[in-house]
Amino acid sequence: MINGKRIVITGASSGIGSRIAWHVAENGGFPILVARSRDKLQKITEEIRQNNSLDADYYVCDVGNGEEWQGTMNQIVEDFGQIHVLINNAGFGLFQPVSDMKLTEFENMYRVNVYALIQASQFFASHMAEFGEGHIMNIASQAGKMATPKAAGYAATKHAVVGFTHGLRMEVEKQGVSVTAVNLGPVKTNFFETADPGGGYAKSVARYMLDADKVAQKIVHKIYRPVREINLPLWMELGSRIHKLFPHLVEKMLKGQFRKK
Repeated sequence: MINGKRIVITGASSGIGSRIAWHVAENGGFPILVARSRDKLQKITEEIRQNNSLDADYYVCDVGNGEEWQGTMNQIVEDFGQIHVLINNAGFGLFQPVSDMKLTEFENMYRVNVYALIQASQFFASHMAEFGEGHIMNIASQAGKMATPKAAGYAATKHAVVGFTHGLRMEVEKQGVSVTAVNLGPVKTNFFETADPGGGYAKSVARYMLDADKVAQKIVHKIYRPVREINLPLWMELGSRIHKLFPHLVEKMLKGQFRKK
C-alpha cells in the first residue's frame, strides 16, 4: 500500500524513527528523513540506498525552531511535489518533579512534542487535502492517557498530542486524509538517556520495554489504513482504560510502580 509513496518522518536519526525509515524503504516507499544530526541522517540514508537498491533523502532541521521547520517543509514540497504520509515522531521527555523543572524545560518539550507536530500537521493536512489523499501519524504515548509522578510535563505534552490528533482526524476525514494517534509504552531507544539519565526507571521497566524495530514494523503496516489509534503494548492500553473507570483504585494499586522514576 505504500509502494512509491513519499513519507516524511521526523526524529528519524535514531530509535523508532530510523527503524520506520528502514521499513518504509523495504516496503517500496520513499522515506524523507528529518532530524538535527546530519551525520546520522546521512549514514541511514546511504545504508538504505545500498541495502535496498531504493532511494531516500534527508533534511537537517531542528523542528523545535518554528521558522526553520517551516522553511524545511516548504523545501520538501518544492523538491518532491506530493507528500503522501507524515509521521510526526520527533519528541523527548524529562522525568523530574514539577518543582525541580525549569519553565524553559517545559517550554522546550512543548516546542518539539506539541508545537512542531501541530505545525507539520496543519501544513501537510492542507497539502494532502489538495490531492484528496494522505495519512498523518502522530506518535503520542500511553502517558498521554495516564499521567504518573515525575512525568507531569511529558504527560501534558502527550495529552495535547492525543487531543489534537483526534480533533484533526474528524476535521479532515472527508477530505481523504486519515489521522492516527500512536500511543506507546516504554520503548527500548535512546529516549531514556535524556528522560532518565540515572537509568533507574529504565532498569525497573526493562522487561516491559517494546522493541523499536517491531514497533516501527507495526506502524508502517498501518500506513494508508484508516486506523483511529495504535496502542502498544495491549496490556498497558487495557490498564489505561481501567484507569479511566477507576482512577483512585488504579493509582492506589500501582503507586509503587508509578514512583519508580
